[in-house]
Amino acid sequence: MRIEQLYRYPVKGLTAEALEEVTVEPGEMLPWDRAFALAQGDAPFDPAAPSWLQKTHFMCLMANARAAELKSLFEPKSGTLTLLARDGSQIAANVLSPAGRAKMAAWLAEFLGDEARGTPQFHHVPGHAFSDVRAKVVSMINLASVDDLARRAGAPRDKLRFRANLYFTGAPAWSELDWIGQEFQAGGARLRIVRRIPRCKATEVNPATALRDADPVAELRAAFGHPDLGIYGEVIEGGRIGVGDALEPMPV
Repeated sequence: MRIEQLYRYPVKGLTAEALEEVTVEPGEMLPWDRAFALAQGDAPFDPAAPSWLQKTHFMCLMANARAAELKSLFEPKSGTLTLLARDGSQIAANVLSPAGRAKMAAWLAEFLGDEARGTPQFHHVPGHAFSDVRAKVVSMINLASVDDLARRAGAPRDKLRFRANLYFTGAPAWSELDWIGQEFQAGGARLRIVRRIPRCKATEVNPATALRDADPVAELRAAFGHPDLGIYGEVIEGGRIGVGDALEPMPV
């Protein structure tokens, strides 16, 4: 099997950033993946004592499809996050600083309009990830499974609807759903597959148009009797992972 694409998503709900390679650490996500999030004003998130919360407490595609209209770019060295809206408006701020996060929060609240609840806050807490699940994991998708879903749906399904970190080829469609508990070598890192990924309404949003133009959850249930597409892997040995690297099961 071969790793075809790597992505991180620095801001929860916003643009995928393609990577050529990445170095991962045991028990951690990809560096800067889901490192930032806009918490709605009524969210019980405390940056002084961060804990995992359901995605609906934050700006997310499940609730805020128009977030897909924004193009984003994060530069780790400077801490600068740049957002560009379709109307040409944009913002650039150092989101590693409190002042920059406050500026970003105000801009995003205005962008969301009526979808903003209370006074949203833009957060970054070193060591905390705004993941969809409690554990720090790497999300992985078999491109053959995406292709098979599209075939059964009778329409293309952009892989980025599913917002994975690692996309791979070389395995039969859906075979990955049976890998729970197995360990894999991914480039120079080792991953343990810990669970399937159940899909939600976020996948309805076309990342190219920001429109809800499909229902992959219903398509999955109709075709396979479950809403799962993709798997989560826990990093158990750190190392470099690059596009083109092998993804191979470890001997039992």
